[in-house]
Amino acid sequence: MKRALFVIFKKYNGILEGGGIANQRNLTMAQHILGKENVDTIYLHDENKKRSIWNIILSALVFPFGYYNGMTPWKVKDIVKRANDYDYVFLSTSLFGVIAKELKANHYKGTVIAHFHNVESLYYEHTLSKRMPIRKVIINCAAQNDEYCCKYADRVLTLNQRDSDMLHKMYGRDADIIVPIAFADKCQQIVPDKESITSTLPLCLFIGSYISPNVQGIEWFVKNVLPHVNIRLKIVGKGMAKLKENNTLFNDIEIVSDVPDMQPYFLEADFIVLPIFTGSGMKVKTCESLMYGKNILGTDEAFEGYSLDAEKVGGRCNNEKEFINCLNKYIQFPIPLFNNYSRRIYEQFYSEEASVKAFEDVFQ
Repeated sequence: MKRALFVIFKKYNGILEGGGIANQRNLTMAQHILGKENVDTIYLHDENKKRSIWNIILSALVFPFGYYNGMTPWKVKDIVKRANDYDYVFLSTSLFGVIAKELKANHYKGTVIAHFHNVESLYYEHTLSKRMPIRKVIINCAAQNDEYCCKYADRVLTLNQRDSDMLHKMYGRDADIIVPIAFADKCQQIVPDKESITSTLPLCLFIGSYISPNVQGIEWFVKNVLPHVNIRLKIVGKGMAKLKENNTLFNDIEIVSDVPDMQPYFLEADFIVLPIFTGSGMKVKTCESLMYGKNILGTDEAFEGYSLDAEKVGGRCNNEKEFINCLNKYIQFPIPLFNNYSRRIYEQFYSEEASVKAFEDVFQ
């Protein structure tokens, strides 16, 4: 049986976000196909060890040369040495492009697989503040690693066709395999109440961590949509309590940060609202909403990469008028609280079971 080495930045011991969820899915699929005993992981950061001043200085010095987020030539050399015992090296992010480059330079005979969560250079252009002093250095570092993955990886994986097209445009390399985001099913034991309908004072849930596209999206929604609809809005996500810091816009809105379990919030919501206008990859929050059988009102970006009829899910809304009209329609004419179509789409395309066939091609 063939063996695989997964390279990951760090072990996730707390709340999983989008990238962590995707990494966990990839690791689970590899273990399912190759056998758990044939898949090992190596973490670049040991959370139990405090980084020395020398390590921090060294990381800063090599950062402009593509060694992202604490990666160093010594760590890469160790990975290259270990890789000789494995048939596959799975790079969990395209930010590990320097590892792909060094594997090929040292004549690694196995298969290098690079997983693109996003086109990382574009992701950082969207998320980093333009006032950040080293913004350009970070974007250039991400771009360099993206390019190395395209040049040296044997198999490139993206989440959607858009990212594959962008890689072709920027680096001349299409994705070899497109594997959409998938979410481990947390709803199998839940018996949905199919008799309930949405409220005439609907609870609308916005999900997302405190990053620029989410902050911009929910601020836009609160300014332009909320004053014109009679709804209850709740915001849940990692670090989102920061929205109330020096910002009176959110004074009267319930915000919940860093919850260990999102399930109660999904189950109570009438609608999931996803006013996301920028980004790359796919939105994990959309997949999770489909898993719970939720009604979703989202932008084109929120539905990017998903094979579904947005009107059957809830509604495709790209401006304030469309959000307002859609919400007011459902306030006047309530619909089933549990959306059977959303759940079926999840089961068919975005469950872990649906990912198995694609990953059989990855580890062929």
